Order: sequence, then C-alpha cells, then structure tokens
Amino acid sequence: MRHTVLFYNPVSTSKGKQRLPLSILSVAAVIAADYDVEFIDGNLVDDPAAHIIDRARATKAKLLAVTVMPGPQLRQAVPVCKQVKAALPDLTILWGGYFPTQHQDVILNSDYVDYVIQGQGEAPFRTFVDRLHSGGSLTDIPSLAYRNGGIHVNPRAPNVPMDNLPWMPYDRLDVSKYVGNSYLGTRVLNHNTSFGCPFACNFCAVVALSNRRWLPESAQRVADIVTHMQDRWQINGLEFHDMDFFVKEGRTAEFAERITGKGINWWGLGRVDTLMSYSDDTWSKMQRSGAKMIFMGAESGSDETLERMNKGGHASTDLTLALVERMKHYNIVPELSFVLGNPPDPAEDIEQTIQFIRKLKRINPATELVLYIYTPVPQEGSILLDEATKLGFRFPTTLDEWASPEWAKFAMRRDPGTPWFRDTVRSRVRNFESVINAYYPTVTDMRLQGQWKRWLNLLSGWRYRLEFYDWPYELKALQRLVHYRRPETTGF
Repeated sequence: MRHTVLFYNPVSTSKGKQRLPLSILSVAAVIAADYDVEFIDGNLVDDPAAHIIDRARATKAKLLAVTVMPGPQLRQAVPVCKQVKAALPDLTILWGGYFPTQHQDVILNSDYVDYVIQGQGEAPFRTFVDRLHSGGSLTDIPSLAYRNGGIHVNPRAPNVPMDNLPWMPYDRLDVSKYVGNSYLGTRVLNHNTSFGCPFACNFCAVVALSNRRWLPESAQRVADIVTHMQDRWQINGLEFHDMDFFVKEGRTAEFAERITGKGINWWGLGRVDTLMSYSDDTWSKMQRSGAKMIFMGAESGSDETLERMNKGGHASTDLTLALVERMKHYNIVPELSFVLGNPPDPAEDIEQTIQFIRKLKRINPATELVLYIYTPVPQEGSILLDEATKLGFRFPTTLDEWASPEWAKFAMRRDPGTPWFRDTVRSRVRNFESVINAYYPTVTDMRLQGQWKRWLNLLSGWRYRLEFYDWPYELKALQRLVHYRRPETTGF
C-alpha cells in the first residue's frame, strides 16, 4: 500500500500570477517514486483548510508538509494549520522554508505545528517521511527541530548536490495552471536551478537558510529541463527563481549556448559585481540565448551603507552605474532593487539613494526599480540589526503576532512599522516611487505606448525635474485608471 503525503503551498501572489510551487515540488521529488503526493496550492484553492481536511480524510494521510515564507504565506499558513490541526489532531504538520529556518522557537511554541526542517530539506525530509510511515525515531533526524520538554534543534544535514536529486514531479500536478503571460512571452514557466547563495548580506534571509553554500544544477541538466518544458508545455519564456543564478560564469555561458535558438526569453537573479566581471563573450552568449532582464540587488546609493550591509565582493555604486551602462549594449534590462531607510539615519539614507537612482536612470532609462524599506532579519553579527535593536526594534514572539496585518506588511518590506521609521519618511519613498515610475514607465508593459505614455510623462515631468515628489495624487489616480504595470507589482 502506498501512503499519501499532502503538500501545502500557502498563497503568495494574486490570482493569475501564480507560478509553479518550486519549494514543495523539490522536496516532493525525493519521495514521489514511493509515495503518492498531492499538492494543495493556496494560490489556486479558495479554502485550502477545507481542501486539506477533505483530502487527508479521504487518503488517510499522516503528514502535511508546508512551505512558509514571511508575508502572505505566513499570514495564510497560520490560520489554515490551526484549523487543520483542530479538525485532525493526529495529522502531523511539518514546516520548512525561510521562516521556519529562522524562527523555529516561535513556530514550535504554537500548538499546531509539530516539526520544522531547516535549510536544504530534501534529504532530511525523505528520512522523516520514511520513519513516520515505517517506524523509528523522529528526533535524531538531521536539520529537524522539535518539542520535547523544550525546543531541540538537530545539527544540519550534509548538503546534497542538485544533480543528485530527482527532477521535480511535474506529472503530479496540473502544470498548465501555472503557465503565465509576461514581458518574457505568452507561455512562461519558472524553475530553480540552485540552492542557496555564497554571500552574507546582513539584510537577507537566505544566509541562515544555506549557511553561505551555493549548490547549482549543471548547465546540461538545466538545459534538459528547459527543453522538456518547451516540448511538453510549449513555453517561450522562463523565470529562474534562484537566489543567485549567475555565481559561476562558466555555467552561465554553457547554459546560454545550450538553449540558443530555442526561442525562449529568460530572466534571473544575480549580483552586480559578479555580472560586471563577466566577459563580453559571455554577455553576447546570454543575449543570443534570450536573456531579457536580470534582477540585481543594487541596494543603496551609498558605498558606506553597502559596506554596512556586508555586501562583500567588490560591490560599489560606481560598479552599479557601469553595469547598467554595459547592459544597454546587450539590450538586457537591469532590474535593480534598493533597500532604503537603513539605520542609523534612515532619512539621510533615503535621500542619498534617491539621488543615485536619478543618476543611473540618466545612464540607462530602461532600468527597472524595485524599492524596499529596510526590514531587519535575524542574523548573528548583523550591524544593521544591532542598530535597529538599539532603536527599539523587536521581533514578534508568537505566530499569531507574526500573522497579523502589521507584521505581514513588515515582511513585504513595503511598510515595516519599525520604531524609528516615521510615516513621513515612508511616504517620501512611496511618493518618489510614484513619480519616477510615471516619468520612466516600465519597458515591460506593452500597453504603455502612445498616448498613455505621453500622459504619464507630461503629468510627472515637472515633478521629476523639480524633485518635488509630495502628494502625487494625479499620478496615483491615473494609475488606478490605466492599471499600468509598475515594477513593485511584478510577477517575478
């Protein structure tokens, strides 16, 4: 008899923008040959708790595995898991992902999550599932955290090379529901080609998840998966959701060569200094292969702040300016994120970065912008977190508090509500964002041509030239009328 394991992907985006739930697909892959796996996706199911309860009863499942990130996922996962545990107290609930890796004590002090797996979850998850169904101790599994008279956290499991893991079990869910439409193409899917990141930026949650390890799939395996997706679902666009797709230039160049001519546009995440070090030959290969946009963390307009962020490598504002200029030559759009309002002087930090953004837009107007507000993450030795703590910042101590609307906004880095961050400072960021996104409309929205683009430029031009960003009500009204795409609402 084959046992059933249920996987739950809490809501993470708006209807119509859902992408393949890569986290649960990855861990399901290691058991799919021996167990029946079922996926409940909060992006597709209106009442995931009722669906989970129904399927658990019908299949007599013993385990619900949940992936959880802060923000919308956590806000839905908490009430859903509460409801499921109340209805099915014998169903084991296991959480994994960014949030459980960092906040296992808060999670396990609740009465509705039984176990947490930290870091790379595939190998420990396989062991956990086997023992749950066949017998044996559940408390000595590497990477596992659990309650037993207190919170116990086991040492991490050894990392598993990505090429040693099975392909994701695409045949166990309806992939067609995840085919999207974007700047990249009319049939877009997503994939993750690596685990972790080798860097230690002290505002980033990935550091705790991977302990600065980067485990990539080989270029051949990535190309084989891309070819399979094109043959099976006729994709012409692909998003790579790695924390850093571009760590190794040789892998990038080989992958680009392998998919050149397939007619697939693609997007990925990387670092400014890494990409600036690439040769012209590799950039040409990327261009020919269909690379259309690269997301990078520029983070700040201040070299001092970049150093405080522990960006590492050779990160600098001059390097960012050089890269956006270089990318014009290859017609690849830079998509840059910035973290504004860093302590100890959030207001000054914002003004420095605003001036820097204006400078880079003069160099490459096609540059996309994603503006976040500084949000602390739990990371030992973080200078920024130490400064935030001195200013009165504290993390929630219960899951219910984490799932509140206030902390959901915090996790999205849009309105963190930190003690030192006044509403007037937050408004400064959002008003500037409204003006610059109207003055430089995104090149990825095909609707913004002709008269709408002219109206946006006309209404925002005087504000941008005078650097007057306050009360941009006319621009917000036009956005509601046109519903033009802005970088902060990207499905990527």
